[in-house]
Amino acid sequence: MSDGFCMLCGQPVVLQIPEGDNRQRKVCTGCDHIHYENPKNVVGCLLEWRGKVLLCKRAIEPQLGYWTLPAGFMENEESTLEGAAREAYEEATAQCDDLRLFAVYNLPRISQVYLMFYGRLRDGFAEANEETLEVGLFDESEIPWDELAFPVVTETLTRFYEMRDQRDRRVYSADILSKPGAAMDVVRHPD
Repeated sequence: MSDGFCMLCGQPVVLQIPEGDNRQRKVCTGCDHIHYENPKNVVGCLLEWRGKVLLCKRAIEPQLGYWTLPAGFMENEESTLEGAAREAYEEATAQCDDLRLFAVYNLPRISQVYLMFYGRLRDGFAEANEETLEVGLFDESEIPWDELAFPVVTETLTRFYEMRDQRDRRVYSADILSKPGAAMDVVRHPD
């Protein structure tokens, strides 16, 4: 049974362990091309303005109607920093200042790696667009914790508030194993 078709020659591909490899890959039955599938990189921003953070209510699936930080898949030919700034603009018409890497999260269950940046929301301005129903600036007590879209958003905000008063510039790292709506299952890496 075929597992799709080769993007080079159009012949069927099958799952097998290529010579010299240690895991199954899609291999073309015609030209022997190995189709490697690697994790997707997601970049996003935690933007602050006068002690409040920017959240966006999603206008798209998955998690339509839930709150999130502006984030999305990287595009080809952009840096992680450029991608994070682009996502903030696409989702909230937000301009970023002083972005720096805040956290790296592995989501092995869905083969994604999140790179979350921290920075300032320029002029405190943001507005909803096609991907966003509404935007808001929230202080810690106003965060709609039960309405956050993804475990990575909950973990990013939790870490931000836990470490807010510390003046270091460490990058935090964790594996997030929980599914949306499930209890948080996070393995934090040593700081």
